[in-house]
Amino acid sequence: MALLTPLLAFLYHLPQVYKWLLKPYYVASLFMSVAFLLIRKTPGICEHLSTQREDGNPCDFDWREVEILMFLSAIVMMKNRRAITVEQHVGNIILFSKVANVILFFRLDIRMGLLYLTLCIVFLMTCKPPLYMGPEYIKYFSDKTIDDELERDNRVTWIVEFFANWSPECQSFAAVYADLSLKYNCAGLKFGKVDIGRYGDVSKKYKVSTSPLSKQLPSLLLFQGGKEVMRRPQVDKKCRAVSWSFTEENIIREFNLNELYQKSKKLNKSKGDWSDKINESQFPPLHEEEEPEVDAQGEETETKKDK
Repeated sequence: MALLTPLLAFLYHLPQVYKWLLKPYYVASLFMSVAFLLIRKTPGICEHLSTQREDGNPCDFDWREVEILMFLSAIVMMKNRRAITVEQHVGNIILFSKVANVILFFRLDIRMGLLYLTLCIVFLMTCKPPLYMGPEYIKYFSDKTIDDELERDNRVTWIVEFFANWSPECQSFAAVYADLSLKYNCAGLKFGKVDIGRYGDVSKKYKVSTSPLSKQLPSLLLFQGGKEVMRRPQVDKKCRAVSWSFTEENIIREFNLNELYQKSKKLNKSKGDWSDKINESQFPPLHEEEEPEVDAQGEETETKKDK
């Protein structure tokens, strides 16, 4: 059963995985992840490589290379235990595969190692993972608009994500946060995002560090009446984030989204009643004009109101 559940989950997300893998970023990343395997196994190339195998076969892995690959597999399995989305699983596999390729190429030939490392650096600087472009009910703040929006209506509860575009964790969380906004956004409960990698003043004011060592990205802050009520992850005395998993279930439970949504629907209903009262006061109902009575001779007589 332990093996069946991940397999079923993978098959369920398989169409989405194919869609991601066809993007240029992932195509190039996958090619770089299997670069050493291709060189070691490709006839016409592998014959010119050195090997430490006892049988002298240069087209197969030696015992040290197998050991490195096994260690890589163990690291990926440990990292993927905390992965939330399929994108994170694929990202972890690609990342540590590249690290293993660097080690294997340097061990094989220092020139090949330097060449592969240079390609990885150039790829990292020039290619960015594709951003989430799906549907969402999220308002994006700047350093000039965030305070005004949070304080505009004290009855509105805001959940704001503090993120940075360069953070892989923020990129993976984007789809989860967008799905929550589609399910829970209403008049009294709104979702927002602010890029603190771009707006440093916002990062300082709300005390969310952009340092990779702090592990505070992404951070979710709950605001009521324009004031912060809670945040996840929490931060310890050393300004480091307490380990917390950004799953949809954890967010719903920790932020009481179901309860907040029910209260927000009542606020939405009260707003509708209030707008109806305003419309009635501004536009009173028109009374039908009483038709004048007409006598037998066809002459108009006084209306009952005039009488």
